Amino acid sequence: MQLQPVEFLKSPAAMSRAWSAGEAMSYTRWLATHHYENFHVVSFLLPRRLHQDFYNVYAFCRWSDDLGDEIGDTRESLRLLAWWRGELQALYSGAAPSHPVFVALAETAEKHRLPIEPFDNLITAFEQDQTVTRYRDWEGVLGYCVNSANPVGRLVLMLAGYRDEERFRLSDATCTALQLANFWQDVTVDLKKDRVYLPLDLFDKHGYSEQELLALRFTPAFRNVMREAVDYAQTLFDEGLPLAGMLDRRLSLDIDLFSRGGVKVLDKIRAQDYDVLHARPVVSKTERVALLLRSLVRMVTRKAA
Repeated sequence: MQLQPVEFLKSPAAMSRAWSAGEAMSYTRWLATHHYENFHVVSFLLPRRLHQDFYNVYAFCRWSDDLGDEIGDTRESLRLLAWWRGELQALYSGAAPSHPVFVALAETAEKHRLPIEPFDNLITAFEQDQTVTRYRDWEGVLGYCVNSANPVGRLVLMLAGYRDEERFRLSDATCTALQLANFWQDVTVDLKKDRVYLPLDLFDKHGYSEQELLALRFTPAFRNVMREAVDYAQTLFDEGLPLAGMLDRRLSLDIDLFSRGGVKVLDKIRAQDYDVLHARPVVSKTERVALLLRSLVRMVTRKAA
């Protein structure tokens, strides 16, 4: 039964049935390839032996995200996220999972010795989105990214067999930068959910107010807020870029693509003079192809060297 997470929750037949390992793997594969438009490309570039494991981890992330953002009721989202954490804890305590995502994830977690912490941290981030909608300073925003973004990069590294602190550090910088680029791209999207990820002390520093933001007023002060926010994310991208050169070539290509794509978003914001309130910066399909080709050239050049 191939259903998106919210539809799945509303289906007694899906929620109550027993799932074999094969059926569960089929479900996570379907979920991963029927939502995120870039996942096909990313999976194609990864070693085939890792495809299913990435599908399984992605499905967990997708379910966690939807429980936080697609339910439409804060209390119900928190209840469902607590249930989801309970399912995760049961899996790691040795209980036989029943939900297809955890049936599939069990094999991946055991095979790659994945710890519970990255998965648990992701749930914490989605819970935080239900209760915290403003951040006073960079410390608060970065603290959120520790749970919302960095666990994904660490899971990717562990799936590929990397567990050293230096690669984790560079991955954290890249993932936090990607999260920030997404925030700056989607300022108005987040506003509709009553969420502001721009640090409020930047508003104070540059003489901009939250009331002006809510009214979508683009002013020189807001331009200065966004310029500083974009530069901050750029610094993190620059810090994390060496990671691509420390990985297997095919994974290196994926990481390079993600990083360059995030930097491209920042370039788009600069190109429209930092006005993200009236036009959402978008990387076109042509530009994505160009990024892929440039990354391929870097990979081939690295191989030749």
